Amino acid sequence: MLNLISDHWIPVQRDSGPDIIRPDQIADPDVRELAWPRPDLNLACLELLIGLTYLACPPARANRGPAPDAATLRAGLEPLKPAFNLLGDGPRFLQDFDPNLEGSTNPPDMLFIDSAGEATAKKNADLMVRRDRYESIPLPLAAMALYTLQAFAPSGGAGNRTSMRGGGPMVTLVRPRNQGLWPMIWANVPPSAPLEDLTQLPWMRPTKTSEKGTGKPTPPPANLDPGDPPPPEMFFGQPRRLRLVGDKNGITEVMQRPYGTNYQGWLHYLSPYYLDTKMQKLPVHPRPGVFGYRNWRGILLSSEKGINPETLRCYRKGDGDNAELIVAGWAMDNMKPIDFIWSEQPVFPLSDDADLEAGNMVEAAEQAGNALRTALKQAMSKKKGNKLGTSYDGHIASAEEAFFIQTQDEFEKHVDRLSKNQKPDMNSWRKHMRQVAISLFDQHVEPALLTMDIAQAEKAVHARNKLLATFKHLKPEKSE
Repeated sequence: MLNLISDHWIPVQRDSGPDIIRPDQIADPDVRELAWPRPDLNLACLELLIGLTYLACPPARANRGPAPDAATLRAGLEPLKPAFNLLGDGPRFLQDFDPNLEGSTNPPDMLFIDSAGEATAKKNADLMVRRDRYESIPLPLAAMALYTLQAFAPSGGAGNRTSMRGGGPMVTLVRPRNQGLWPMIWANVPPSAPLEDLTQLPWMRPTKTSEKGTGKPTPPPANLDPGDPPPPEMFFGQPRRLRLVGDKNGITEVMQRPYGTNYQGWLHYLSPYYLDTKMQKLPVHPRPGVFGYRNWRGILLSSEKGINPETLRCYRKGDGDNAELIVAGWAMDNMKPIDFIWSEQPVFPLSDDADLEAGNMVEAAEQAGNALRTALKQAMSKKKGNKLGTSYDGHIASAEEAFFIQTQDEFEKHVDRLSKNQKPDMNSWRKHMRQVAISLFDQHVEPALLTMDIAQAEKAVHARNKLLATFKHLKPEKSE
């Protein structure tokens, strides 16, 4: 019936080709990467494997040392087997403790975040992703989809709680360069001691519910300060009350009851946070589109209102910076997924002063991007108040996005200089940004000049000159 510890169920790519493995076999040196059919499942499986390693044989300190071998990992995982049955009598992995859970009956594809919800189906609005895509889901795929839903759960109607980090959280994972799957998993495991009490996992005890009017958020454990071992539940949150219905051949239905655990106020080791106006820590969520250096502050760089992911800070303390940072997750519009982000960004070893300089460079680029947007709006607007149609707005937004994409490589070159204690050349950075911005302005405006009257053409020339002048005054002046 599938035990997630002892059975082979995880698809991977070995040096020799595809394979299906047990969790302990991720420590085999020839396992290169996961091979689920969807990127969100691969992302969630990385979190799952980090969580399993955290329960079984975590590093004792931030300077984690060499990763254990497959035999050591298997021995550490063995005591966890009773908690990781997907079906059968007794507690079930990430499912409600009540074996007779009463609730709504749903098709198995509800486990996928991009499936049509109940309201969408009632309105017959499921045009892009049709309802009832699968009559049955194989047990391994169902197990992975279940974990993905619990880890990333968006709002799902009245009482169906979001994940510990809200709907569609941003996940940040350190990946050592030019290494396989196991070194990456090991690099993201927090220091702690192996789990001794299985009731610390939420499906091994009665569910902490949050009924409307009576249920309160489940308070986070006291040890959520940076540097403290996170509670095991952090990697195995269970906001949704679910029970899978099926047999060895697959899952055919999912029972769901509202008002599961409310994780408001919890912090997650693998995600960045920011401070709102009330100085509350809230999780960062991905935006649709390209993730680039304009998004680095509070994630790869310091920020007054941003809190870098603890996994990155811990890795820098223990193992240096020869790594990349995977930034991934669903970009959500409330209950609706609109984009899945997967980006790999370089990690630079920066001093505090160099980190500040890099942040100033991002600020200067944001000013330049805003100036480009303003100039294009002024040049292409034909009405008072600079009002534009939807098509013009789309052109301008794409030009601004292109500005950051086309300056990414140059930005990384300057930050690499900073990481080597070399003074940044801010004049060179401004010159490069000006070149890219003017090129994009001309690319979007010149084809329209033929149809402009004289007044509008003069307006476009004035906007271009103003854009050029912007680069004479870009901050930070003190960096030169």
